[in-house]
Amino acid sequence: MVYEYIVIAGYFALILGIGFAFKSLAKNSTSDYFRGGGRMLWWMVGSTAFMAQFSAWTFTGAAGKAFSDGFSISLVFFANTFAYFCGWLYFSARFRQMRVDTPTEGIKRRFGTQNELFFSWALIVFSMINAGVWLNALGVFSSAVFNADISLTIIATGLTVLFVSVLSGAWGVVASDFVQTLIVAVISVASAIVALVKVGGPIALVNDFPVDFVMGPDMNYGVILIGSFVFFLAKQLITIMNLNDSFRFLNAKDTVNARKAALLAMVLMGIGSIVWFIPPWAAAILYPDAATSYAELGNKAADAVYLVFTRNAMPIGTVGLLLAGLFAASMSSMDSALNKNAGIFVRSVYQPLLKKRNSSVSDQHLLKVSRTVSFISGILVILVALFFKSLKELSLFELMMNVSTMVQVPLLIPLILGLFIRKTPQWAPWATVGLGLCVSWFMTHVFTADVLAQIIGLKTAFTRRESIDVGLMMMIAAHLIITAGFFCVTSLFYKAEYDTNREETNHFFEDLETPVISDVEQDEYDSKQRHKLGVMVMLMSIGMLAMMMIPNPLWGRLMFLLCAGIMLLIGYLLKASATSRMATIPLEQ
Repeated sequence: MVYEYIVIAGYFALILGIGFAFKSLAKNSTSDYFRGGGRMLWWMVGSTAFMAQFSAWTFTGAAGKAFSDGFSISLVFFANTFAYFCGWLYFSARFRQMRVDTPTEGIKRRFGTQNELFFSWALIVFSMINAGVWLNALGVFSSAVFNADISLTIIATGLTVLFVSVLSGAWGVVASDFVQTLIVAVISVASAIVALVKVGGPIALVNDFPVDFVMGPDMNYGVILIGSFVFFLAKQLITIMNLNDSFRFLNAKDTVNARKAALLAMVLMGIGSIVWFIPPWAAAILYPDAATSYAELGNKAADAVYLVFTRNAMPIGTVGLLLAGLFAASMSSMDSALNKNAGIFVRSVYQPLLKKRNSSVSDQHLLKVSRTVSFISGILVILVALFFKSLKELSLFELMMNVSTMVQVPLLIPLILGLFIRKTPQWAPWATVGLGLCVSWFMTHVFTADVLAQIIGLKTAFTRRESIDVGLMMMIAAHLIITAGFFCVTSLFYKAEYDTNREETNHFFEDLETPVISDVEQDEYDSKQRHKLGVMVMLMSIGMLAMMMIPNPLWGRLMFLLCAGIMLLIGYLLKASATSRMATIPLEQ
């Protein structure tokens, strides 16, 4: 285990180094702190967009679902891929063209001050809950790895994320996301290749899976699987491409880079939808009793299946690398949430409050307040994660799906439909959210899957798995029909003479169609990004090269050598491109 500790310690040192390296780029203004001044390159923005949908839950809750149910979990991630495709096609460019620093400033431009304040508090609370779920997932996994206390793991990881977010803002968040994307890619691809070799190839993986690979166990009605995929397409589009999640693309230096970022996220998500789950699928064949290895986790026992595979099939040191990847994934999601919360609070709550009191403060003061808010948010997220730790009766998959479908969907429906429906009364967004939460309660406690089975007279009652899937489908359908339908119908009550935000709304939609073009100072920022990240990636490759010294079979050492070589090449190309561009800047100016 000593090698695993060394690997994780090296990873944490790298992340802290990124925080210091990008601190200088976040010290000038709140715009730099919240979104890097809107000067980031597409491969950085695409990485953070990808990582925002990726957390330790992917390697835990989702992996546990893949282990027990087979291919069906990939449908959720294919839905993410579809959402990013729509982002490339339409949303990403328009999000960047809102010309704002925070998501709630975009909400203000579209819906007015009243809705800005409502959604500011609602989104802050929800993002803390979501980040708590991610951090809890990491605690579950790492406690199984090291036999450590889950609470201690949650606290230590949360404080590390807190440091990076507070120190360097959006620059540190996005830069660490890029490095973490490389770590996740290395772990996933290496583990997938080894898994396929162990089981005898992809055909054997499908044929030898303990249950039907596509349908999975306890699934009597194939239409449920198809329906789940269709409804998840709609759900993931709503929860990824909306005014709140526009923060993913506000960082891009211009319209073109925003669209390229969405395309990169789509490609990474599409490939990952299969690659991530090859190891748990293989584990179901190679280690069918893997879920019983960690019975102390209760219903979350299957969520440690990735660990079982890595410990049994991969070279020594890979568990540490895997845990580093899990830290990477969770830290990425959490630091983005903290940075976004700080921006929302300062720009949409604190600053307007000062204006009401006729107080004016410098941007440097707001920057200090932003760091304080990031710190407080981080502490609250840690407390939320500690609460979720006690819910052992729910698997991580069920916990994530319940939080996402019951709360997130009704909250975000007005924030995506508002991009298409212009004439809505100012009470429409918050009234829609209120109705949506009532719909969630009704579908959870009254009109359940079992009630539906009785109504349609099913001869065979739903299994537990079918009941969960049907319940999620019914919840999404109810929101698409009732919640979304309500928001659309409110346009019938729109009266232009009562719309105090009409002029700003018109300007908002004009900006949505007007491309953003980067200025002449952008080249210097481009070179700094390439140089700093190039150095960081090269340092990471050296650390991975050092893993060859761990006593492993030859193939294990060669695997680390190959991974280190790929990272070294990427780092060198980034650094070299920065040097070449720096040489041309005086000529361009």
